[in-house]
Amino acid sequence: MSYCFIIPNYNHIGYIETLIQSLERYNFPIVMVNDASEASVKEKLIAIEANTPQLTLLNHEVNQGKGGAVQTGLLYAEQQGYDFAIQIDADGQHCLDDIDTMLSMSKTYPEYVISGKPIYDESIPKHRYWARYITHFWVMIETLSTKLKDTMCGYRVYPVKASVKLIQEVSLGKRMDFDIEILVRLFWRGVESKFVDTKVIYPEAGISHFRAFEDNVRISWMHTKLCIGMLVRSPMLLKRKFQ
Repeated sequence: MSYCFIIPNYNHIGYIETLIQSLERYNFPIVMVNDASEASVKEKLIAIEANTPQLTLLNHEVNQGKGGAVQTGLLYAEQQGYDFAIQIDADGQHCLDDIDTMLSMSKTYPEYVISGKPIYDESIPKHRYWARYITHFWVMIETLSTKLKDTMCGYRVYPVKASVKLIQEVSLGKRMDFDIEILVRLFWRGVESKFVDTKVIYPEAGISHFRAFEDNVRISWMHTKLCIGMLVRSPMLLKRKFQ
């Protein structure tokens, strides 16, 4: 079972060296996808890559969004023959102490996505906190299930083959809608998720790329499409539910 890390990055530089140093002990390849960051950030990332044998830097010439960067990383992981990809944010939100737990669960349940289930402190913006409950409600409808405990945490272990097959067959959202959509659509295909409680913080100096109006409209449209998709799949989903 081979693993790699995938780090989507758009203009995050302050925490990157600390993050990479923390990940090096696992001796896994690290794939960072630079999502068309500004020139000064790109130069620093290139310099870090030159001094980090485990790191491969992939560069987007045009910004695609977090979801687009993760998809690029997953496609690269599949090309390189990696079995699993661990997605981690570049801004210091995620508790790296939980990687070992997620790896252990992944090895026990290799056909599942292993996802973080956030435990927040007071740093989370209130509008982001309450918006999650709206998404949780719609995901329960879209899956006719309560199995997906969280679909918005971008701290996950993906089975690469199943994820790439979905990416190649369905046009997934490329921005903040991606994390939600891929879990729902994988669930529809029989790839379920298991969850690990993990602390998530919003660093004081962190940069948020969530655009309140644009991303909320995009996520609302995604839920509309997924609800329609659920209606088509409802006989299958109900059969699975009561088996």
